[in-house]
Amino acid sequence: MTKLENPVLMATIGAAQGLRGEVRVRSYTADPTALGDYGNLHTEDGRVFEILEVREAKNVVVVRFRGINDRNAAETLAGLELFIERENLPDEELEEDEFYYADLEGLEAVDQDGKSYGTVSAVYDFGAGDLLELKGPGRRPALIPFSEAAVLEIDLEGGKILIDPQAAGLTENPEDEAPGANFPRKKSGKSPDKDK
Repeated sequence: MTKLENPVLMATIGAAQGLRGEVRVRSYTADPTALGDYGNLHTEDGRVFEILEVREAKNVVVVRFRGINDRNAAETLAGLELFIERENLPDEELEEDEFYYADLEGLEAVDQDGKSYGTVSAVYDFGAGDLLELKGPGRRPALIPFSEAAVLEIDLEGGKILIDPQAAGLTENPEDEAPGANFPRKKSGKSPDKDK
């Protein structure tokens, strides 16, 4: 049992599927059926899983692992996270503006003046666009959009991302605090509901 030096989360095992030892797996790869293309998968405690079969299901893939031959064995795997070593990910497939989530974690978020807003501790995708979680000493964790407006530049070699704190929602917009800014504007014309 060997632990990975630079693990990258690839999948999470869900419920058992059928009686032959198959499991439902949430794959975090761009092509969910390519999960087995990166070599054996590892758990945090050092177990190794070899994929024998992968097929698509509704929102997951159904996987059969070597040595998992019945439903009872499959049920014991529920909730396991599966990782690979970072070096097994192909860098040549990435385009200029594409990044692996694992490469963003640990980067320091700074603004144009060099002020630090913490480091990227996680990357989330809840369905409406990617979010970066920033954590720093003496600060509560903050989520910022991983968008061109909020993240201006990514310097993997320098270990930093350049952000626009206002677009990222980390600072107040001075115009919002102007007198009368909270009062509704006077509407003219018909309301959209009545135009039908």
